[in-house]
Amino acid sequence: MTAKSMRFMTLAAGLSVLVVAGCGQYVREQGRGPTQVVLLTMEGASGAKPDEFGGTLNSDVVTLVKQTVNNQEVQVPTIYNDMGRAVMTLILKDPGQPGVTTVPTPINQVTFTRYRVSYRRADGRNTPGVDVPYGFDSAATFTVPAEGNVTIGFELVRHLAKEEAPLKTLGQSGLLINTIAEVNFFGRDQAGNEVTATGSIGIVFGNFGDPQ
Repeated sequence: MTAKSMRFMTLAAGLSVLVVAGCGQYVREQGRGPTQVVLLTMEGASGAKPDEFGGTLNSDVVTLVKQTVNNQEVQVPTIYNDMGRAVMTLILKDPGQPGVTTVPTPINQVTFTRYRVSYRRADGRNTPGVDVPYGFDSAATFTVPAEGNVTIGFELVRHLAKEEAPLKTLGQSGLLINTIAEVNFFGRDQAGNEVTATGSIGIVFGNFGDPQ
């Protein structure tokens, strides 16, 4: 074998390794493992009424809370964050053959560790801090089991968002901002494959009537 042939074989072997490594990374980044997480429902609850979840959310930017100060009842402007709630379940991308249905196993369980919330408007005016609140990343650790569902809670609107533009001015202006919040959850199955799950919920920001 000539030196030229040996150099060619070495280069070819190196290219093969690069291609395989690149494909493996691409598959992981695109979430092409065998497991898929289905987000069954996503709901929100106003911080002023934290037990009342619904398919859409009226987010009160300022809530007047009755407190007793010096033996007198006064209304104190208060800012609450708003919480979200989601229900998730697992399915396999390969349903199996007729009569031989495949089912998830413990290795298919997905553990999520973080999520991101972003906001947009239907009219296309989506500049963060001007038209919509800033998006944010946060942590939430939970596992979607191989069988059954899991219900998780997470922060949907932060306190800080109500103290920044464009929400801060809504307390005096009486205007409303209609948005769609998109929530992306990021995790891995027990084999290390990356998995994402995405849901959306409509949010109307404004200075709504306060609980009595």
